[in-house]
Amino acid sequence: MEELKKYIRSVSDFPKKGINFYDITTLLQNPVGFNLALGGMEKFIKKKNPSKLVCIESRGFIFGAALSARLNLGFIPVRKPKKLPYTTISEEYELEYGCDNIEMHIDAVTPGDRVVIVDDLLATGGTMEASCKLVEKLEGEVVGISTLIDLNFLPWREKLRNYDVDFLISYDSE
Repeated sequence: MEELKKYIRSVSDFPKKGINFYDITTLLQNPVGFNLALGGMEKFIKKKNPSKLVCIESRGFIFGAALSARLNLGFIPVRKPKKLPYTTISEEYELEYGCDNIEMHIDAVTPGDRVVIVDDLLATGGTMEASCKLVEKLEGEVVGISTLIDLNFLPWREKLRNYDVDFLISYDSE
């Protein structure tokens, strides 16, 4: 899937100096590139035979909504605190400088649900690991993780070593 890289814009020094940001908006605005990405993610997800997709705010929503519709699967949003209207469970995760939380509705996953978690990118793995814990708190099974991009130079692998992780493209350095 290396051809997907031609649809992704690299922006130097964003959001701060020294960071190279991989901008997927150029992929999203190109129907050929977007469909290629969705097709690659769909292949992995079908093999996992999930009952639901858990999708992480905000770019995970873009891929997750399209994939949920294509695969006729339930879409479960994972959001920042106080964004969901019903009773939620939350999970704290570490940032480079401090902590943050994500939330999910308490009735979004039921015991025995087979779940694939969808996002656009894997970096440190903190948000993804917290999403896995939310699913498991509700007695669902995380059968896979599907992302578009792997930032190979960042340390997500240790946090997610117990999960089947699939990504379509990888970047080796900032």
